[in-house]
Amino acid sequence: MHDFFVSAVAFIVLVGVMVVVHEFGHFLVAKLCGVRVEAFSVGFGPRLFGIKYGDTDYKVCLLPLGGFVKMTGENPGEAARVPGTPVDTQAAEKLHGQQASAGYVENVPAYDPGSFMNHPRWQRMLIGVAGPFFNFVLAFVLMVVYFNFINEVPDIHPTKIEWVTPGSAADQAGLMPGDVIAAFDNTAHPDYQKFHELVGDNANKTVPVTVDRNGVAIQSSLHLPGSVDALHDDLSKAGIFVQYTQSPIQIDQVSPDSPAQHAGLQSGDKIVSVDGHPFHTVLPLVDYMQSGKGKPVTLTVERKGATLPPIVIHPYVQDGGWRLGFLPGGPEDVPLRAEPMKFSNAVVESRDFCAENSLLIVNVLKKVLTHQVSVKQLSGPVGIAVAAGQAVKEPYWSAKFGLAAGISLNLGILNLLPFPILDGGLILLLLIESIMRRDISMMVKERIYQAAFVVLIAFTAFIMFNDFSKLQIFSHLKP
Repeated sequence: MHDFFVSAVAFIVLVGVMVVVHEFGHFLVAKLCGVRVEAFSVGFGPRLFGIKYGDTDYKVCLLPLGGFVKMTGENPGEAARVPGTPVDTQAAEKLHGQQASAGYVENVPAYDPGSFMNHPRWQRMLIGVAGPFFNFVLAFVLMVVYFNFINEVPDIHPTKIEWVTPGSAADQAGLMPGDVIAAFDNTAHPDYQKFHELVGDNANKTVPVTVDRNGVAIQSSLHLPGSVDALHDDLSKAGIFVQYTQSPIQIDQVSPDSPAQHAGLQSGDKIVSVDGHPFHTVLPLVDYMQSGKGKPVTLTVERKGATLPPIVIHPYVQDGGWRLGFLPGGPEDVPLRAEPMKFSNAVVESRDFCAENSLLIVNVLKKVLTHQVSVKQLSGPVGIAVAAGQAVKEPYWSAKFGLAAGISLNLGILNLLPFPILDGGLILLLLIESIMRRDISMMVKERIYQAAFVVLIAFTAFIMFNDFSKLQIFSHLKP
Protein backbone atom coordinates (compact mmCIF):
# COMPACT_ATOMS: atom_id res chain seq x y z
CA MET A 1 0.00 0.00 0.00
CA HIS A 2 2.89 2.36 0.82
CA ASP A 3 4.52 1.69 -2.57
CA PHE A 4 1.20 2.31 -4.32
CA PHE A 5 0.75 5.63 -2.51
CA VAL A 6 4.30 6.75 -3.31
CA SER A 7 3.92 5.80 -6.98
CA ALA A 8 0.54 7.54 -7.25
CA VAL A 9 1.77 10.79 -5.71
CA ALA A 10 4.99 10.73 -7.76
CA PHE A 11 2.99 10.14 -10.95
CA ILE A 12 0.56 13.00 -10.21
CA VAL A 13 3.37 15.45 -9.47
CA LEU A 14 5.58 14.36 -12.38
CA VAL A 15 2.94 14.19 -15.09
CA GLY A 16 1.13 17.21 -13.66
CA VAL A 17 4.21 19.41 -14.00
CA MET A 18 4.97 18.10 -17.51
CA VAL A 19 1.44 18.71 -18.79
CA VAL A 20 1.08 22.13 -17.16
CA VAL A 21 4.39 23.24 -18.73
CA HIS A 22 3.16 21.86 -22.07
CA GLU A 23 -0.12 23.75 -21.81
CA PHE A 24 1.67 26.91 -20.68
CA GLY A 25 3.53 26.85 -23.99
CA HIS A 26 0.24 26.83 -25.88
CA PHE A 27 -1.13 29.54 -23.56
CA LEU A 28 1.83 31.91 -23.92
CA VAL A 29 2.03 31.79 -27.71
CA ALA A 30 -1.76 32.01 -28.05
CA LYS A 31 -1.71 35.19 -25.96
CA LEU A 32 1.16 36.61 -28.01
CA CYS A 33 -0.80 35.90 -31.21
CA GLY A 34 -3.94 37.56 -29.87
CA VAL A 35 -6.03 34.40 -29.49
CA ARG A 36 -8.66 34.64 -26.74
CA VAL A 37 -7.81 32.16 -23.99
CA GLU A 38 -10.94 31.42 -21.99
CA ALA A 39 -9.32 29.21 -19.33
CA PHE A 40 -5.93 28.08 -18.08
CA SER A 41 -6.55 25.17 -15.74
CA VAL A 42 -4.28 23.20 -13.43
CA GLY A 43 -6.16 19.91 -13.13
CA PHE A 44 -9.48 18.75 -14.53
CA GLY A 45 -13.06 18.51 -13.31
CA PRO A 46 -14.93 20.87 -10.97
CA ARG A 47 -13.30 24.24 -10.31
CA LEU A 48 -11.91 24.55 -6.78
CA PHE A 49 -10.61 28.11 -6.86
CA GLY A 50 -8.98 30.64 -9.14
CA ILE A 51 -9.08 34.16 -10.46
CA LYS A 52 -10.40 35.66 -13.68
CA TYR A 53 -8.14 38.24 -15.25
CA GLY A 54 -9.22 39.74 -18.54
CA ASP A 55 -10.75 37.05 -20.76
CA THR A 56 -8.98 34.18 -18.97
CA ASP A 57 -10.09 32.15 -15.97
CA TYR A 58 -6.95 30.97 -14.16
CA LYS A 59 -8.18 28.08 -12.03
CA VAL A 60 -7.27 24.98 -10.06
CA CYS A 61 -9.58 22.00 -10.51
CA LEU A 62 -10.37 18.91 -8.45
CA LEU A 63 -8.51 16.19 -10.41
CA PRO A 64 -4.75 16.91 -10.28
CA LEU A 65 -3.86 15.11 -13.51
CA GLY A 66 -2.18 17.77 -15.61
CA GLY A 67 -4.21 20.66 -16.96
CA PHE A 68 -5.54 22.29 -20.09
CA VAL A 69 -5.91 25.54 -22.02
CA LYS A 70 -9.27 26.49 -23.54
CA MET A 71 -9.04 28.81 -26.53
CA THR A 72 -12.04 30.32 -28.30
CA GLY A 73 -12.85 28.48 -31.53
CA GLU A 74 -10.16 25.78 -31.19
CA ASN A 75 -12.52 22.82 -31.68
CA PRO A 76 -13.99 21.91 -35.09
CA GLY A 77 -17.55 23.17 -35.43
CA GLU A 78 -17.26 25.57 -32.52
CA ALA A 79 -18.74 28.99 -33.09
CA ALA A 80 -16.05 31.49 -33.93
CA ARG A 81 -17.86 34.64 -32.77
CA VAL A 82 -18.96 35.75 -29.34
CA PRO A 83 -22.50 37.18 -29.60
CA GLY A 84 -22.40 40.94 -29.82
CA THR A 85 -18.91 41.06 -31.33
CA PRO A 86 -18.71 43.45 -34.31
CA VAL A 87 -18.19 41.75 -37.64
CA ASP A 88 -15.11 42.54 -39.74
CA THR A 89 -16.35 41.43 -43.17
CA GLN A 90 -13.10 42.33 -44.97
CA ALA A 91 -11.07 40.18 -42.58
CA ALA A 92 -13.58 37.36 -42.96
CA GLU A 93 -13.29 37.52 -46.76
CA LYS A 94 -9.50 37.53 -46.53
CA LEU A 95 -9.37 34.52 -44.22
CA HIS A 96 -12.14 32.43 -45.76
CA GLY A 97 -12.00 33.49 -49.36
CA GLN A 98 -15.81 33.78 -49.51
CA GLN A 99 -18.28 36.64 -49.85
CA ALA A 100 -19.05 38.16 -46.42
CA SER A 101 -22.10 40.32 -45.89
CA ALA A 102 -24.31 41.42 -43.00
CA GLY A 103 -22.18 39.56 -40.50
CA TYR A 104 -22.58 36.20 -42.27
CA VAL A 105 -20.40 34.11 -44.58
CA GLU A 106 -21.82 31.00 -46.19
CA ASN A 107 -20.87 27.91 -44.16
CA VAL A 108 -18.58 30.09 -42.03
CA PRO A 109 -19.51 31.66 -38.67
CA ALA A 110 -19.29 35.43 -38.41
CA TYR A 111 -15.77 36.70 -37.89
CA ASP A 112 -14.33 36.97 -34.36
CA PRO A 113 -10.75 38.36 -34.22
CA GLY A 114 -10.06 36.50 -30.96
CA SER A 115 -10.99 33.06 -32.28
CA PHE A 116 -8.26 30.48 -32.83
CA MET A 117 -9.73 29.48 -36.20
CA ASN A 118 -9.69 33.10 -37.43
CA HIS A 119 -5.94 33.51 -37.08
CA PRO A 120 -3.45 32.85 -39.90
CA ARG A 121 -2.40 29.24 -40.26
CA TRP A 122 1.23 30.00 -39.43
CA GLN A 123 0.14 31.41 -36.06
CA ARG A 124 -1.99 28.34 -35.35
CA MET A 125 1.02 26.15 -36.21
CA LEU A 126 3.18 28.13 -33.79
CA ILE A 127 0.59 27.64 -31.05
CA GLY A 128 0.54 23.90 -31.80
CA VAL A 129 4.34 23.60 -31.72
CA ALA A 130 4.69 25.70 -28.55
CA GLY A 131 3.50 22.97 -26.18
CA PRO A 132 6.04 20.32 -27.26
CA PHE A 133 8.73 23.00 -27.52
CA PHE A 134 8.23 23.94 -23.86
CA ASN A 135 8.57 20.25 -22.94
CA PHE A 136 11.94 20.20 -24.73
CA VAL A 137 13.01 23.38 -22.92
CA LEU A 138 11.97 21.92 -19.57
CA ALA A 139 14.00 18.75 -20.17
CA PHE A 140 17.03 20.78 -21.23
CA VAL A 141 16.82 23.10 -18.20
CA LEU A 142 16.34 20.19 -15.79
CA MET A 143 19.49 18.47 -17.02
CA VAL A 144 21.51 21.71 -17.06
CA VAL A 145 20.54 22.22 -13.41
CA TYR A 146 21.46 18.63 -12.60
CA PHE A 147 24.86 18.69 -14.31
CA ASN A 148 25.73 22.22 -13.15
CA PHE A 149 24.74 21.84 -9.48
CA ILE A 150 24.75 18.08 -8.73
CA ASN A 151 26.22 15.68 -11.34
CA GLU A 152 26.61 12.52 -9.29
CA VAL A 153 29.58 10.41 -10.37
CA PRO A 154 30.70 6.97 -9.19
CA ASP A 155 32.89 7.17 -6.10
CA ILE A 156 34.67 3.88 -6.67
CA HIS A 157 38.07 3.07 -5.20
CA PRO A 158 40.02 1.05 -6.08
CA THR A 159 39.22 0.84 -9.79
CA LYS A 160 38.68 -2.85 -10.49
CA ILE A 161 38.04 -4.26 -13.96
CA GLU A 162 34.96 -6.48 -14.14
CA TRP A 163 35.12 -7.41 -17.81
CA VAL A 164 37.36 -6.88 -20.85
CA THR A 165 35.89 -7.06 -24.36
CA PRO A 166 37.70 -9.71 -26.44
CA GLY A 167 39.73 -8.12 -29.24
CA SER A 168 39.48 -4.63 -27.73
CA ALA A 169 42.35 -2.26 -26.94
CA ALA A 170 42.24 -3.37 -23.31
CA ASP A 171 42.40 -7.03 -24.35
CA GLN A 172 45.38 -6.35 -26.63
CA ALA A 173 47.09 -4.63 -23.69
CA GLY A 174 46.75 -7.84 -21.67
CA LEU A 175 44.23 -6.49 -19.16
CA MET A 176 41.99 -9.10 -17.55
CA PRO A 177 38.82 -9.23 -15.41
CA GLY A 178 39.77 -8.84 -11.75
CA ASP A 179 42.73 -6.54 -12.43
CA VAL A 180 42.99 -3.46 -10.19
CA ILE A 181 44.33 -0.25 -11.78
CA ALA A 182 47.46 0.56 -9.75
CA ALA A 183 48.67 3.36 -12.04
CA PHE A 184 47.42 4.96 -15.24
CA ASP A 185 49.22 7.65 -17.23
CA ASN A 186 51.60 8.16 -14.29
CA THR A 187 48.69 8.69 -11.86
CA ALA A 188 48.86 6.24 -8.96
CA HIS A 189 45.74 4.43 -7.75
CA PRO A 190 43.16 6.55 -9.63
CA ASP A 191 39.57 6.22 -8.45
CA TYR A 192 36.91 5.53 -11.08
CA GLN A 193 36.19 9.19 -11.89
CA LYS A 194 39.86 10.09 -12.27
CA PHE A 195 40.44 6.99 -14.40
CA HIS A 196 37.42 7.96 -16.51
CA GLU A 197 38.85 11.45 -17.07
CA LEU A 198 42.32 10.18 -17.89
CA VAL A 199 40.94 7.81 -20.51
CA GLY A 200 38.99 10.67 -22.10
CA ASP A 201 41.97 13.04 -22.05
CA ASN A 202 44.21 10.52 -23.82
CA ALA A 203 42.05 9.63 -26.79
CA ASN A 204 44.08 8.20 -29.69
CA LYS A 205 47.16 7.96 -27.47
CA THR A 206 49.12 5.11 -25.95
CA VAL A 207 49.46 5.40 -22.17
CA PRO A 208 51.36 3.33 -19.59
CA VAL A 209 49.22 1.26 -17.27
CA THR A 210 50.08 -0.85 -14.23
CA VAL A 211 47.60 -3.33 -12.80
CA ASP A 212 47.59 -5.34 -9.59
CA ARG A 213 46.74 -8.96 -10.46
CA ASN A 214 46.44 -11.12 -7.37
CA GLY A 215 49.16 -9.12 -5.61
CA VAL A 216 51.53 -9.02 -8.62
CA ALA A 217 52.23 -5.71 -10.37
CA ILE A 218 51.97 -6.08 -14.16
CA GLN A 219 53.04 -3.22 -16.45
CA SER A 220 51.68 -2.67 -19.94
CA SER A 221 50.59 0.07 -22.32
CA LEU A 222 47.07 0.77 -23.56
CA HIS A 223 46.30 2.42 -26.90
CA LEU A 224 43.01 4.29 -26.53
CA PRO A 225 40.73 4.65 -29.57
CA GLY A 226 40.25 8.08 -31.13
CA SER A 227 36.46 7.84 -30.71
CA VAL A 228 36.80 8.54 -26.97
CA ASP A 229 36.26 12.16 -25.89
CA ALA A 230 36.90 13.79 -22.54
CA LEU A 231 33.33 14.78 -21.68
CA HIS A 232 31.32 11.79 -22.88
CA ASP A 233 33.88 9.05 -22.68
CA ASP A 234 32.46 5.55 -22.64
CA LEU A 235 35.08 3.20 -21.21
CA SER A 236 33.50 0.34 -23.16
CA LYS A 237 35.01 1.86 -26.32
CA ALA A 238 38.36 0.83 -24.91
CA GLY A 239 36.90 -2.54 -23.93
CA ILE A 240 36.91 -1.82 -20.18
CA PHE A 241 34.01 -2.37 -17.77
CA VAL A 242 34.68 -1.29 -14.21
CA GLN A 243 33.13 -3.15 -11.28
CA TYR A 244 30.66 -0.83 -9.53
CA THR A 245 29.28 -3.06 -6.79
CA GLN A 246 29.83 -6.29 -4.90
CA SER A 247 26.21 -7.45 -5.28
CA PRO A 248 25.18 -9.82 -8.10
CA ILE A 249 22.69 -8.77 -10.77
CA GLN A 250 19.16 -8.90 -9.36
CA ILE A 251 16.11 -9.40 -11.59
CA ASP A 252 13.34 -6.87 -11.06
CA GLN A 253 11.01 -7.80 -13.92
CA VAL A 254 10.95 -10.58 -16.52
CA SER A 255 9.74 -9.60 -19.98
CA PRO A 256 6.81 -11.63 -21.35
CA ASP A 257 7.62 -14.29 -23.94
CA SER A 258 11.37 -13.80 -23.46
CA PRO A 259 14.19 -16.37 -23.02
CA ALA A 260 14.33 -15.41 -19.33
CA GLN A 261 10.64 -16.20 -18.87
CA HIS A 262 10.91 -19.47 -20.80
CA ALA A 263 13.85 -20.46 -18.59
CA GLY A 264 11.76 -19.88 -15.47
CA LEU A 265 13.55 -16.80 -14.11
CA GLN A 266 11.50 -14.78 -11.63
CA SER A 267 11.46 -11.33 -10.08
CA GLY A 268 13.87 -11.27 -7.14
CA ASP A 269 16.26 -13.88 -8.57
CA LYS A 270 19.98 -13.07 -8.36
CA ILE A 271 22.35 -14.01 -11.19
CA VAL A 272 25.48 -15.12 -9.35
CA SER A 273 27.48 -15.93 -12.48
CA VAL A 274 27.20 -16.39 -16.26
CA ASP A 275 29.35 -19.17 -17.69
CA GLY A 276 31.37 -18.86 -14.48
CA HIS A 277 31.89 -15.08 -14.81
CA PRO A 278 30.65 -13.20 -11.71
CA PHE A 279 28.99 -10.20 -13.38
CA HIS A 280 27.66 -7.53 -11.02
CA THR A 281 25.98 -5.19 -13.51
CA VAL A 282 24.11 -5.61 -16.78
CA LEU A 283 26.38 -3.75 -19.24
CA PRO A 284 29.35 -6.16 -19.03
CA LEU A 285 26.89 -9.07 -19.26
CA VAL A 286 25.41 -7.60 -22.46
CA ASP A 287 28.92 -7.09 -23.86
CA TYR A 288 29.78 -10.69 -22.99
CA MET A 289 26.73 -11.95 -24.91
CA GLN A 290 27.64 -9.69 -27.84
CA SER A 291 31.08 -11.29 -27.91
CA GLY A 292 29.43 -14.71 -27.89
CA LYS A 293 27.20 -13.71 -30.84
CA GLY A 294 24.12 -15.25 -29.28
CA LYS A 295 25.50 -18.59 -28.14
CA PRO A 296 23.68 -20.17 -25.17
CA VAL A 297 24.81 -19.06 -21.70
CA THR A 298 24.67 -20.99 -18.43
CA LEU A 299 23.41 -19.03 -15.42
CA THR A 300 24.00 -19.75 -11.77
CA VAL A 301 20.93 -18.29 -10.03
CA GLU A 302 20.15 -17.72 -6.40
CA ARG A 303 16.48 -17.65 -5.34
CA LYS A 304 15.49 -16.82 -1.76
CA GLY A 305 18.93 -17.78 -0.48
CA ALA A 306 19.07 -21.14 -2.31
CA THR A 307 21.20 -21.83 -5.40
CA LEU A 308 19.21 -23.32 -8.28
CA PRO A 309 20.53 -25.94 -10.71
CA PRO A 310 22.39 -24.37 -13.68
CA ILE A 311 20.01 -22.71 -16.15
CA VAL A 312 20.85 -22.65 -19.87
CA ILE A 313 19.37 -19.72 -21.83
CA HIS A 314 19.51 -18.87 -25.53
CA PRO A 315 19.74 -15.05 -25.89
CA TYR A 316 17.59 -13.25 -28.45
CA VAL A 317 18.13 -10.07 -30.44
CA GLN A 318 16.48 -6.91 -29.09
CA ASP A 319 17.40 -3.24 -29.53
CA GLY A 320 20.25 -4.25 -31.81
CA GLY A 321 21.93 -6.57 -29.31
CA TRP A 322 21.66 -9.93 -27.60
CA ARG A 323 19.39 -9.94 -24.55
CA LEU A 324 17.94 -12.38 -22.02
CA GLY A 325 14.71 -10.46 -21.45
CA PHE A 326 14.70 -9.01 -17.94
CA LEU A 327 14.99 -5.66 -16.20
CA PRO A 328 17.57 -5.38 -13.41
CA GLY A 329 16.63 -4.03 -10.00
CA GLY A 330 17.27 -4.47 -6.34
CA PRO A 331 19.32 -2.29 -3.99
CA GLU A 332 22.01 -0.16 -5.57
CA ASP A 333 25.38 -0.40 -3.89
CA VAL A 334 27.12 1.96 -6.31
CA PRO A 335 28.61 4.79 -4.21
CA LEU A 336 28.26 8.24 -5.76
CA ARG A 337 29.57 11.69 -4.99
CA ALA A 338 28.56 15.12 -6.26
CA GLU A 339 30.93 16.66 -8.79
CA PRO A 340 29.18 19.64 -10.43
CA MET A 341 30.26 20.62 -13.94
CA LYS A 342 31.10 24.07 -15.25
CA PHE A 343 28.05 25.72 -16.79
CA SER A 344 29.40 25.42 -20.34
CA ASN A 345 30.05 21.69 -19.88
CA ALA A 346 26.62 21.25 -18.27
CA VAL A 347 24.99 22.81 -21.32
CA VAL A 348 26.85 20.46 -23.66
CA GLU A 349 26.04 17.43 -21.52
CA SER A 350 22.36 18.41 -21.33
CA ARG A 351 22.23 18.92 -25.08
CA ASP A 352 23.63 15.46 -25.67
CA PHE A 353 21.25 13.90 -23.13
CA CYS A 354 18.27 15.45 -24.92
CA ALA A 355 19.55 14.40 -28.34
CA GLU A 356 20.07 10.78 -27.23
CA ASN A 357 16.68 10.48 -25.51
CA SER A 358 14.41 12.58 -27.73
CA LEU A 359 13.71 9.89 -30.32
CA LEU A 360 13.22 7.01 -27.89
CA ILE A 361 9.45 6.81 -28.33
CA VAL A 362 9.78 7.03 -32.13
CA ASN A 363 12.28 4.16 -32.18
CA VAL A 364 10.05 2.05 -29.94
CA LEU A 365 7.01 2.62 -32.16
CA LYS A 366 9.09 1.82 -35.23
CA LYS A 367 10.21 -1.47 -33.69
CA VAL A 368 6.63 -2.33 -32.71
CA LEU A 369 5.40 -1.69 -36.27
CA THR A 370 8.25 -3.78 -37.73
CA HIS A 371 7.66 -6.58 -35.18
CA GLN A 372 11.12 -6.17 -33.64
CA VAL A 373 9.50 -5.51 -30.25
CA SER A 374 6.30 -7.03 -28.90
CA VAL A 375 3.45 -4.58 -28.33
CA LYS A 376 3.09 -6.21 -24.91
CA GLN A 377 6.28 -4.46 -23.83
CA LEU A 378 4.75 -0.98 -24.21
CA SER A 379 4.02 0.88 -20.98
CA GLY A 380 1.64 3.74 -20.23
CA PRO A 381 0.45 5.68 -17.19
CA VAL A 382 0.77 2.76 -14.78
CA GLY A 383 4.28 1.96 -16.02
CA ILE A 384 5.26 5.63 -15.64
CA ALA A 385 3.80 5.64 -12.12
CA VAL A 386 5.84 2.58 -11.16
CA ALA A 387 9.02 4.16 -12.59
CA ALA A 388 8.26 7.44 -10.81
CA GLY A 389 7.76 5.61 -7.51
CA GLN A 390 11.06 3.80 -7.94
CA ALA A 391 12.86 7.05 -8.78
CA VAL A 392 11.49 8.72 -5.64
CA LYS A 393 12.86 5.89 -3.49
CA GLU A 394 16.31 6.10 -5.12
CA PRO A 395 18.83 7.78 -2.79
CA TYR A 396 20.43 9.72 -5.64
CA TRP A 397 19.21 12.62 -7.78
CA SER A 398 20.30 11.22 -11.14
CA ALA A 399 17.29 8.89 -11.39
CA LYS A 400 14.83 11.67 -10.52
CA PHE A 401 16.19 14.26 -12.94
CA GLY A 402 16.79 11.70 -15.69
CA LEU A 403 13.25 10.30 -15.50
CA ALA A 404 11.62 13.74 -15.40
CA ALA A 405 13.66 15.02 -18.35
CA GLY A 406 13.10 11.80 -20.32
CA ILE A 407 9.33 11.89 -19.85
CA SER A 408 9.18 15.59 -20.74
CA LEU A 409 11.14 14.95 -23.94
CA ASN A 410 8.98 12.04 -24.99
CA LEU A 411 5.76 13.87 -24.12
CA GLY A 412 6.87 16.56 -26.55
CA ILE A 413 7.78 14.03 -29.25
CA LEU A 414 4.52 12.11 -28.73
CA ASN A 415 2.47 15.26 -29.23
CA LEU A 416 4.31 16.04 -32.46
CA LEU A 417 3.31 12.73 -34.05
CA PRO A 418 1.03 13.43 -37.06
CA PHE A 419 -2.08 11.95 -35.46
CA PRO A 420 -5.36 13.90 -35.15
CA ILE A 421 -6.14 15.20 -31.63
CA LEU A 422 -2.38 15.52 -30.97
CA ASP A 423 -0.53 18.76 -31.75
CA GLY A 424 1.20 17.06 -34.67
CA GLY A 425 -2.18 16.19 -36.19
CA LEU A 426 -3.27 19.82 -35.99
CA ILE A 427 -0.04 20.95 -37.64
CA LEU A 428 -0.44 18.32 -40.39
CA LEU A 429 -3.99 19.47 -41.20
CA LEU A 430 -2.83 23.09 -41.29
CA LEU A 431 -0.01 22.17 -43.68
CA ILE A 432 -2.47 20.35 -45.93
CA GLU A 433 -4.78 23.39 -45.91
CA SER A 434 -1.83 25.64 -46.73
CA ILE A 435 -0.98 23.49 -49.75
CA MET A 436 -4.65 23.36 -50.82
CA ARG A 437 -5.02 27.12 -50.20
CA ARG A 438 -8.42 26.54 -48.59
CA ASP A 439 -9.89 25.12 -45.41
CA ILE A 440 -10.82 21.46 -45.13
CA SER A 441 -14.56 20.98 -44.75
CA MET A 442 -15.69 21.26 -41.12
CA MET A 443 -17.66 18.03 -41.50
CA VAL A 444 -14.54 16.19 -42.70
CA LYS A 445 -12.54 17.58 -39.77
CA GLU A 446 -15.17 16.47 -37.29
CA ARG A 447 -15.19 12.93 -38.70
CA ILE A 448 -11.38 12.78 -38.60
CA TYR A 449 -11.28 13.87 -34.97
CA GLN A 450 -14.09 11.49 -33.98
CA ALA A 451 -12.32 8.51 -35.58
CA ALA A 452 -8.99 9.53 -34.03
CA PHE A 453 -10.64 9.85 -30.62
CA VAL A 454 -12.02 6.31 -30.83
CA VAL A 455 -8.62 4.91 -31.90
CA LEU A 456 -6.82 6.81 -29.14
CA ILE A 457 -9.24 5.58 -26.46
CA ALA A 458 -8.87 1.98 -27.67
CA PHE A 459 -5.07 2.24 -27.73
CA THR A 460 -5.02 3.81 -24.25
CA ALA A 461 -7.24 1.02 -22.90
CA PHE A 462 -4.90 -1.60 -24.38
CA ILE A 463 -1.82 0.08 -22.89
CA MET A 464 -3.52 0.33 -19.49
CA PHE A 465 -4.38 -3.39 -19.64
CA ASN A 466 -0.76 -4.09 -20.57
CA ASP A 467 0.43 -2.04 -17.61
CA PHE A 468 -1.81 -3.75 -15.09
CA SER A 469 -0.92 -7.22 -16.38
CA LYS A 470 2.77 -6.50 -15.68
CA LEU A 471 2.18 -5.63 -12.02
CA GLN A 472 3.56 -8.17 -9.60
CA ILE A 473 0.17 -8.62 -7.90
CA PHE A 474 -1.27 -9.99 -11.16
CA SER A 475 1.80 -12.03 -12.12
CA HIS A 476 1.04 -14.38 -9.20
CA LEU A 477 -2.33 -15.19 -10.76
CA LYS A 478 -0.79 -16.53 -13.97
CA PRO A 479 -0.42 -20.31 -14.35
